[in-house]
Amino acid sequence: MLGTGFLSVAALAQAPADPAQDRPPRRYTPDSPPAPALQDWVPPALGQLSAQAAVKSSFTLDRAMLGFAASLLPDSDAETRQAVERVDRVSVYLLRFGPNGIPDEAAVDSIRQACHQRGWKHLVSTTASGGPVHSRTTDLWLVVDGANLRRAVVLAETPKSLTLVTVTGNLSPADLLHLRGHFGIPRFDDDAFKNDGDR
Repeated sequence: MLGTGFLSVAALAQAPADPAQDRPPRRYTPDSPPAPALQDWVPPALGQLSAQAAVKSSFTLDRAMLGFAASLLPDSDAETRQAVERVDRVSVYLLRFGPNGIPDEAAVDSIRQACHQRGWKHLVSTTASGGPVHSRTTDLWLVVDGANLRRAVVLAETPKSLTLVTVTGNLSPADLLHLRGHFGIPRFDDDAFKNDGDR
């Protein structure tokens, strides 16, 4: 039932990918809500890749939709429900490519570079399939305000797909872990992440 509810909410929010242009980040005070520019921003290169994808979809969940989704969680999953209640917005972009895979790896690198240029905390996890070819890379960028997270960006790349998820709210690091597997957020293993300088 929970999965059906999430899909229903996502269907209501279905919209074509239309990445916003880059805007300078805003500095937060502890009581300030996420700014629209920060909520809406996605790397410009995502639009380029979206135009080349064989299959693409995107959706955004606002506070009202997230509140409905949280109400579907069982009482036994109270920690995840509390995490969802601290989220202001989730946007998911799903791109699937043909048998030749992602046509422009430089565009994927441009997505990573755009996030780096904003000065966000970067963690990365790579699962190798042998040799120089990887089977999956998950990048995670965090915007930290004191002890809390104001924004998280997850980029999951496989040879034939790309998923970008942006989450804004007022979260603890533990909240982000509870959100794994929901709203398109990959079930990443937090123990596998390293600082990008350790790659």
